[in-house]
Amino acid sequence: MKKLYEGKTKDVFSLDNGNVLLKFKDDCTGKDGVFDPGENSVGLKIEGIGKANLRTSIYYFELLKKAGIKTHYVDANIDDVTMEVLPGKVFGHGLEVICRLVATGSFIRRYGEYIADGTPIPGGYVECTFKNDAKGDPLVTSEGLAALGVMSQEMFESMKEQTLKITKIVADDLKSIGLDLWDIKFEFGYNGDEVILIDEIASGNMRVYKDGVIVNPVELTKLILNR
Repeated sequence: MKKLYEGKTKDVFSLDNGNVLLKFKDDCTGKDGVFDPGENSVGLKIEGIGKANLRTSIYYFELLKKAGIKTHYVDANIDDVTMEVLPGKVFGHGLEVICRLVATGSFIRRYGEYIADGTPIPGGYVECTFKNDAKGDPLVTSEGLAALGVMSQEMFESMKEQTLKITKIVADDLKSIGLDLWDIKFEFGYNGDEVILIDEIASGNMRVYKDGVIVNPVELTKLILNR
């Protein structure tokens, strides 16, 4: 296999059949040893979290498949901590899509003078950031993406619609076991002319609360998978 990319939480390899292999790692985003999905750099290592994230991703990709939502997911190998996916070209040099159901984290750091931490956001709020550690993953609007030639307005609307649908599916699933999703981070790419969800849907990419207390990614994975 040829390594295509070394990411914060996964390494990416090309396969002979034209698909791509993702190798999950035990690194998590955070700061000063504290997990935070809103941070743009690796802040800690949690033993076994790579395999846990893979299992969680499989669970949710299968759930989306049942709901008729196409993603890049093909197959996975738990023992090797790998997932085979369709090739999906990223937008620009990498774009993250965040859906916020409750105001918190970096949203509050930016807009705290207008809204209190923990305030629900009815219907959800979708925002995008470029993956650029040096610049702190800068925010970008749909108009900015179009002006920069990263994606058309039609592609953005498709991505936003999918983001809201996927977030609701994940939130409803978590609600069924007594958990509240506050926000979640996705990545999208295009396979041909089609915008599809890529990367993962894992505990390390979402902020979830139980009875008003945030659930750490290891415990969250256990709650999701061992119901």
